[in-house]
Amino acid sequence: MSVIIAPVAWVVRLVWQTVFLALGQVWANKVRAVLTALGIIIGVASVIAVISFLDAGRKWILSELDSAVGSRTMWVWGQVPDSQEGVMNWSDVRVTTHEAVLLLEKAPSIESLTPLCQRGWQVGYGRETVRGASVWGVWPSWHEVESRQVTLGRPLTDIDNAERRPVCLINEQAITELKLDIDPVGDYLVLNGRRFLIVGVLETKSGGGIFGGSQPRTELYIPFNTHKMMDPYSGTWFQANMINANAADDAKAEVRFILRKNRGLSGDDEDTFGMDVIQNAIQMFNNFAFVVMVGAGVVVGISLFVGGIGIMNIMLVSVSERTREIGLRKSLGAQPPVVLLQFLVEAVVLCLVGGLIGLGVGFALTRVVMLMQDFPIKDVPVPGYAILIGLGFSASVGIVFGILPAIKAAMLNPIDALRHE
Repeated sequence: MSVIIAPVAWVVRLVWQTVFLALGQVWANKVRAVLTALGIIIGVASVIAVISFLDAGRKWILSELDSAVGSRTMWVWGQVPDSQEGVMNWSDVRVTTHEAVLLLEKAPSIESLTPLCQRGWQVGYGRETVRGASVWGVWPSWHEVESRQVTLGRPLTDIDNAERRPVCLINEQAITELKLDIDPVGDYLVLNGRRFLIVGVLETKSGGGIFGGSQPRTELYIPFNTHKMMDPYSGTWFQANMINANAADDAKAEVRFILRKNRGLSGDDEDTFGMDVIQNAIQMFNNFAFVVMVGAGVVVGISLFVGGIGIMNIMLVSVSERTREIGLRKSLGAQPPVVLLQFLVEAVVLCLVGGLIGLGVGFALTRVVMLMQDFPIKDVPVPGYAILIGLGFSASVGIVFGILPAIKAAMLNPIDALRHE
């Protein structure tokens, strides 16, 4: 055991001494070392900044997407196949409430669902009028699908829908634009020429963030059957929540099977409906983010390559400057592997020093950008793997570009080296 431990201890001590010797060389030539490692510094700072911003941006966009739409959301609508253009019209393929009931009963991957229709109608209260207000026809399950509950009053009910009652929910923006009372529940609006009772108030869903930047507008939600009674020809589609975000494939397969069977479509017939899930958009965005990451990696790699050339150049100069020192060490018994290790460790240490400076610059850059007033992301943490990648690249560059000068130093003839002027 002692026979094995002794050589290992000797190698560790040699490496430790070489590291301190390399740090001494860096400290003795501080300006030259920093200028030499400038490519490494820029490369590592770029790695930290690019990975941090891409990672934070991806999480922020997905968070915005989830809060605006929901990660379990699915849409279904009627659609005329390309081969049937001019033969079918939208009334032949539109989805129906009967199909909505079928999906809820027979599709286990669908947790909740509401049919939707929408029109822009004039809404008035007293002397105030809003033209083109967004009026939605929904089932009571819309509250669960959209995760929007009332802040005042009550939600819509199945009885409201079954009896086609002229009742509505309004958002908070409608209170401002129509100059309603602070608590407008029980007041009446005139909607497209008909009186509607306000039964509840919804929190306004902002149009800010990355999904539009427009100001919130007046919105009204009325029972689906009431909306269809007022406008039978408005388009209809379904919005559903899946049981979880990973059920997208199952949900699409179930919906396709149920609708094709209900519509009597044979194996060769094209679908007369369309569907999409938010997971598709998320996957497309993740693929885009990956492409951007690869592109940024190529740019950073070029910077590190340039920095590596600088390291190799300065190490070759160092070998030339210290030729007599190398000859003296060899004449005193230093073996070529020891000399090679010394210069290789110096190159790696120089790169790691540049990498540490680059880490500091990268951290500072993320903080400066994050504090900008118009920058939407207020938290840009530096991932641990970004630090490991930055330092790992630094050490790799030191090894790859330091090996040639180290080999040159190790192969010097001690007699020729001592004669070197």
